[in-house]
Amino acid sequence: MILQDFKTDFTAQLISTYPKTEIDTFFFILIDEYLGFKRIDTVLKADFFIPSDVLQTLNSCIKRLLNQEPIQYITGNTEFYGFPFLVNKNTLIPRPETEELVEWIILEVNGKKKEKITTPLTLLDIGTGTGCIPISLKKNLPNAIILAIDVSTEALKTAEENAKLNNVNIHFIEQDILKTDDLTEVLEHEKLDVIVSNPPYVRNLEKVEIKNNVLENEPHLALFVNDNNPLIFYDKIANLAIKHLSKNGLLFFEINQYLGKETVEMLEKKGFKNIELKKDFVGNDRMIKASL
Repeated sequence: MILQDFKTDFTAQLISTYPKTEIDTFFFILIDEYLGFKRIDTVLKADFFIPSDVLQTLNSCIKRLLNQEPIQYITGNTEFYGFPFLVNKNTLIPRPETEELVEWIILEVNGKKKEKITTPLTLLDIGTGTGCIPISLKKNLPNAIILAIDVSTEALKTAEENAKLNNVNIHFIEQDILKTDDLTEVLEHEKLDVIVSNPPYVRNLEKVEIKNNVLENEPHLALFVNDNNPLIFYDKIANLAIKHLSKNGLLFFEINQYLGKETVEMLEKKGFKNIELKKDFVGNDRMIKASL
C-alpha cells in the first residue's frame, strides 16, 4: 500500500472514534516513529510504498487506537519540556500543566541563585513517575543535586532509563511516602532547598470527568485518592517539608483544580508562608508555591 492510500484508510477507520484533527496528529506521529517521515513527506512521498512489515505495525497501531490506548503508550515515548521520555503503563503520561510547574521552579531557583548561595541547591521530587520533573530540572539546573522518590519499582526503572536517555544523574529512591515520617536516612542530605510533588489527587467522584483512554490505561495508583481524604499526600509531604526544608526553602505542588482553597488552607494551618496559588494555561487552579 502506498502512503497516500494508507492515510485515507487510517482516517476512515478512526473517524468514528476521534476528531479529524486528532487523527491527523496520530498519523504524523506514527509515520515519524515507524518511517522517519515528517509532515511534508506525506505530500512529497505520497506514492511511497510502505514495506509490509511496517504496514503490519501501523495496522496494529490502528487497532490499539480503536481501543482508545494513548498514542504515547503505543509508540512508547513522548516529549516533555523539550526532552524525550520513555513511557509505559507503569507511568503516567506527562502533562503540559506539569511543564508549567517545572518552568515555575526553574524561574524561582534561578532567582535564588542570585542570592549568593555557595553550595549546590538540593531538590527532591516526590512521586516521580517517568522522572520528567527531576530530569527536566537537572537539564536546566545542571549544578543542582536532585533526588526523586516513588513507591513503584517499575516506575523507577522507567525513570532511571529516562535519566540515561537524557544524560543526567538523578538519585532515585524507592519509598512509600505515606509510610515515611522522616527522610534523613534515605536522603543523605540534612536539608533540602526545594521539594516538589505532583502526587495522586483525582477523587473517585471525579472519575466521570476522566476520558476512557486515561481510565483504562494509566496507572490508578498514580492518579486517584479516596474522596474522604483527598489531600492525604499533600498533608504528608507538607509535614515532611517542615522537617527537611532549609531556611527559605520552597515547596511546590501540582494540585487538584477543585481543591486549591483547601490545599492553601492546609498549608496555612501548618505555618507555611508566602503561599501562591497559580492557574495553568487553561485557567484552572493547578500549582502552589509555599515557604516556611
